[in-house]
Parts: sequence; structure tokens; C-alpha cells
Amino acid sequence: MKFDDLDKKMRVFETSADLCVLPGMFMVARLDGRSFTRLTKEVCQFDAPFDVRFRDLMVATAESLMTCGFRVLYAYTESDEISLLFDPEEQLFGRKLRKYNSTLAGEGSAQFSLRLGKPACFDCRISQLPKVELVVDYFRWRNEDAARNALNSWCYWTLRKDGNNEQQATKRLLGLSVSQKNELLFQFGVNFNDIPSWQKRGVGLYWEEYDKPSVNPVTGENVTARRRRIRTDFDLPMKDEYGQFVRSLIPQPQTQGA
Repeated sequence: MKFDDLDKKMRVFETSADLCVLPGMFMVARLDGRSFTRLTKEVCQFDAPFDVRFRDLMVATAESLMTCGFRVLYAYTESDEISLLFDPEEQLFGRKLRKYNSTLAGEGSAQFSLRLGKPACFDCRISQLPKVELVVDYFRWRNEDAARNALNSWCYWTLRKDGNNEQQATKRLLGLSVSQKNELLFQFGVNFNDIPSWQKRGVGLYWEEYDKPSVNPVTGENVTARRRRIRTDFDLPMKDEYGQFVRSLIPQPQTQGA
């Protein structure tokens, strides 16, 4: 059998399950760290409940995902996860889901591992969202998840450092309301409102334009060039204000002229 015939025959099995994201759908990818609890607590022994070194590893990985060939409008990271909002006009790989999932998981795993100096792995899944409001709801969901996780983590590790074992700390927190958890922390001298914003709300990365002084190579005159760079925001807003912020990052659809 000739190679071209063999290639055509076998490629069917590789592509038969290909699914493509329809035009007009927003794509949001979410990468999650695999076995990161063991990685951060046993292998690397990062500080608990939060460690600036781990935060910076996640931020650097998110930035690399914004600059590796995809048209990413916004990256958001909290805990061991990264969410990426793609430009609605993104066409790379013909919008094939398997290509996005595999490439992003591989890129994120490689970049994080290189910076950490130890092997680490991310998985990836794509949310296909038909409306701007659902995009906003997605990021509000992750933002509020960050706040919930931060409160639980601070309570748990405060109890652990006070001498409670895993079972005791978990049992003491069982059934407590948000106000009761805040009160528990206050008894140990911790005001949850004073905890750094990035721990409670996550970190956002997005593009901003800036003016860069330059020189015209032909005339030699001083000029100003408009450039883009990634801004890292460690003090994101909350709730409705955060929703408005996310909405502002999404380009408005072009209206057709008469």
C-alpha cells in the first residue's frame, strides 16, 4: 500500500472523534494541577495556606500561556488552576477541542515544571459559552471559589498550626457558616479582611496599551510608539464590580454598515 493511501486510511481513526467549537461561541480553558496537594505540601513544602513563591509560579505559567501563540484576552489564576478567555475570533487549529486541550495542558505543564525544577502536570478542559453573560458568570464563579477556598484554607491551617491534626481540624470546621469561620480566625488574631487580596480573589492578567518612547530610524526624530504588554493585577475587584471588569475585556461585536 502506498504511503498516501495508508495515511488516509489510518488518519480516520485519529480524527474521527474531532469536535470543533462553533463560530460565535466563546472559549474558556481551565487548567488544573494534577496531584498538586502532594507537590506543594510534601515534595516542595511550600508555606500553608499560601506561598508567594507558588503564586508567582502560577502567574508566570499563566503569562506564558498568553504568549505561546493563542489569542488570549484574559488569564485568571487561583490556587492550582488557570482560566483563559480566548478572543472570540480565535481560529487556531480550526478550533479543534483536542488540539486546544492537549496543547494547553502540555504548554502549562512544561512551563511550570521548568520554573519549579521538578515535574508537574496540568489537565485542561474547554467551556463553550454562547453569551457574554455566561463568560462573566464563569469568571465570577472562579473568583468566588477563590474567596471560599481562602477562608477554608486559612481556618484549616490556623487550626493545624495550633496543634490539631487533620481529622480534628476538619471536624471543627464542619458545618460552620462564613461568619463563624471569620470569628474563629479572629480568635487567633487573624482578620480575614486584612489578608492580601490575591489570596481571596486570585490574580488576573490582561493586555494593556502603553506609550514607548522611540526614535524614527529614518528622520532621527523622537517619536512615541504604541505597544502592548501584559498587566498582572493582584488586587482584583469582587462580585458585581468584578463582573463589570471581565465584561470590559471582551471586544464588542462589529456592526455592519448600511
